[in-house]
Amino acid sequence: MSRLDADTAAALDAADPLAGFRDEFHIPAGPDGLPQIYLVGNSLGAVPRAAAGYVNTELERWARLGAAAHFEGELAWLPYHELLTDPLARLVGGRPSEVVAMNSLTVNLHLLMVSFYDPTATRHKILIEDHAFPSDHFAVESQIRQRGHDPAESLVVARPRADEETLQRDDLLALIAEHGPELALVMLPGVQYYTGQVLPMEEITAAAHDVGARVGFDLAHAAGNVPLALHDWGVDFAVWCSYKYLNGGPGGVGGAFVHERHVGDRSLPKFLGWWGQRPDIRFEMGTVFDPIGTAESWQLSNPPILVMAALRASLDVFDRAGGMEPLRAKSQQQIEYLDFLLAEVIGDRVESITPAALAERGCQHSLRILMPGVDGQAVHQGLEDAGVACDWRYPDVIRVAPVPLYNSFTDIHRFVDVLARVLDEVSR
Repeated sequence: MSRLDADTAAALDAADPLAGFRDEFHIPAGPDGLPQIYLVGNSLGAVPRAAAGYVNTELERWARLGAAAHFEGELAWLPYHELLTDPLARLVGGRPSEVVAMNSLTVNLHLLMVSFYDPTATRHKILIEDHAFPSDHFAVESQIRQRGHDPAESLVVARPRADEETLQRDDLLALIAEHGPELALVMLPGVQYYTGQVLPMEEITAAAHDVGARVGFDLAHAAGNVPLALHDWGVDFAVWCSYKYLNGGPGGVGGAFVHERHVGDRSLPKFLGWWGQRPDIRFEMGTVFDPIGTAESWQLSNPPILVMAALRASLDVFDRAGGMEPLRAKSQQQIEYLDFLLAEVIGDRVESITPAALAERGCQHSLRILMPGVDGQAVHQGLEDAGVACDWRYPDVIRVAPVPLYNSFTDIHRFVDVLARVLDEVSR
């Protein structure tokens, strides 16, 4: 049996101990009515089949109990967000007191930068990467301006070397050291959204702390994709969304991590809201803020129950799959399988700008078409027309992400087969 044929993919699927979890997700149908080759979990994860039941339960409780549903039963809405705390903490490597599900990613980024970006006349710079996700860049620039500084002076940008796509570890650490006396905050992604590069978060954190700066990470493309150990790494704060690898649904609730050394620090500046108030006194309606002694004190408002219910359904699947370690083991096997097929079947017609080393990548492959005269966007459209769900990111990258919870080795084999056919068609 050749490693290139479909029988190899089928054999890998048959040997996969996590294969059954695919049946717990709805995979959208393609143009032929068959399930899509859904490789866009890096943008919107597939919906867990159980999500409808979880959401309908809350709709039924709303209809039956009305406002009393805030207080009655194991699913009482008042503490509902706490149902997400432990499973999220396991996925990001935090302690329950350090993690909270709330708001959206960029809202959480602003809230935590209020606390952890504390510029002075001499220490006012923030380090970000050159190709930061636009929301992160906008948030950082606006925070700098809000504190009376100029991004032209206070923004430090980490750039790849000439003719390279990804950031070099040594360059990042050198840049932190270079700006150390003026650096207030290092704000970087855990996984870079465009290239799929996993940054060395533990080393970045240590280097920043060595020069007296704080560290925050945007984990939008890391949470549910790669193992994380935020507490052990000493990260000051982190934020993430839930609609990508966490399968929490479009616009799903975000999450935040604050290291335990900070959660009880009342000297930290903070935007306040009544859901950060101690729950035992919250409904006394007092106007003296007495915060919860956990990351929950950064909450502003009561939680969005219906979107949290959808996320609960997904987090239950993660727990039953054994968490990130077995998922990462399968993901690495799928990464290597896709790399092999691309090299053998596609060859030099396509290049991946994602790092080759497994430690420096998650499940996303960022592919660039190298064929002269062939428009990469036309290739993407051809893939979509053929039932492959992937995405295009300007200026010239097709992102495909085999997600170990619901993507099979057969999906990967079928994708490469379709890609080869589309490349043949657009080059005629």
